[in-house]
Amino acid sequence: MRARSGSYLLTILVIIMAGMLCPVPAYSQNTKAQEARKAKLQKEIEIIDSQLRTNASKSSSALNRLALVRKKMDARKELLEESDRQIAGFTKAIGAMEKEIKAAQQRLDTLSEYYTRLVRSAYKNRNTKVWYMYILASDNLGQAFRRYGYLRDLSAQMKVQAEKIIEAKAALESEKASLQELKKEAEAVRKERAEEVARLQAEETDSRNLVNQLERNRKKYQGELDRKRREVDALNREIERIIRNAMGGSKSGKASGSKEIDIKLANEFKANKGKLPWPVEGPVVDRFGQNYHPVYTKIKLHFNNGINIAVSPGTGVKAVFDGVVKQIVVMPGYNKCVLIQHGDYFSFYCKLGSVSVKAGDKVKTGQEIGTVDTMNGETQLHFQIWSGRTPQNPEIWLRP
Repeated sequence: MRARSGSYLLTILVIIMAGMLCPVPAYSQNTKAQEARKAKLQKEIEIIDSQLRTNASKSSSALNRLALVRKKMDARKELLEESDRQIAGFTKAIGAMEKEIKAAQQRLDTLSEYYTRLVRSAYKNRNTKVWYMYILASDNLGQAFRRYGYLRDLSAQMKVQAEKIIEAKAALESEKASLQELKKEAEAVRKERAEEVARLQAEETDSRNLVNQLERNRKKYQGELDRKRREVDALNREIERIIRNAMGGSKSGKASGSKEIDIKLANEFKANKGKLPWPVEGPVVDRFGQNYHPVYTKIKLHFNNGINIAVSPGTGVKAVFDGVVKQIVVMPGYNKCVLIQHGDYFSFYCKLGSVSVKAGDKVKTGQEIGTVDTMNGETQLHFQIWSGRTPQNPEIWLRP
């Protein structure tokens, strides 16, 4: 019976150790994507903050300030949502780790209990005479050899298993330390979130103050809107003139006369819809299409044929695709503009302070063509894409 009992204990011990030595799943949530998104949003907020400071010092329009503040609020809300997702991930991981640590502790307790029994068994059989009698009492030679092997290996097994218990305890303590570190990280994110909430509340107050300012000075800001509409109309007429000239004057949008369109380049440009690189990195503060006044909601603002991207002062502007510089013009409210032709597609880069290309130059994707200027406290690239004589929403063409 003792042989069977000892053999049984060793079998159980091996099974338990197999489970015990399985690594406790560590927190393995992939936070790289989340951290990248948060870093991008924080960078956008920094850019807008910088423009708001410059904007204020130059006493620029309240409407522009309101647009920047609201964009910053949107980015802040996205940042809070990202923090909420991180906190939810931490909570889930902490719960799973605590559950696994509890299970590992139970395995260790069971292992220790059976190891204690094994020690008792060895203690009872410490007299060599008892060992001999135990072997001689075997029913057959095979059983005698098995009993002899058990007694011979018992001491060695105890030493090995004792070492494994020590290793298992160390692994368990390591997991507990990882859990505490994870809890610290979660707490740091919660603290950061609370600070973001406070900043958002301050921005909401700023927004309300700007709205009140606009409401008190409707006549003044109506004049600003009229001036902006004139600038936009002038830019659109110039762009349409250049495209009409590039397309050979055809109203259908197709080349005519001596004008030849690079069809191969046009097809390549079209094939890259949704995959074009951004001309600059920054938040879009004015989107494509028809927009309305944020305070006088029935008043239509100018139709935006492109997008405005806020950037840091001196930011370089890059061509979004291979093409030929068709023309460089200077327009009121838009400063220098570079117009690049890609077959029967066109990309326009306005509000530049310096330009490093000239008409007729061939440019490559990603090549720097100039730098963004700071105008009235704003450092923003105005960017457009046209298909023939039809303006496109650039955000649909650029990489997500």
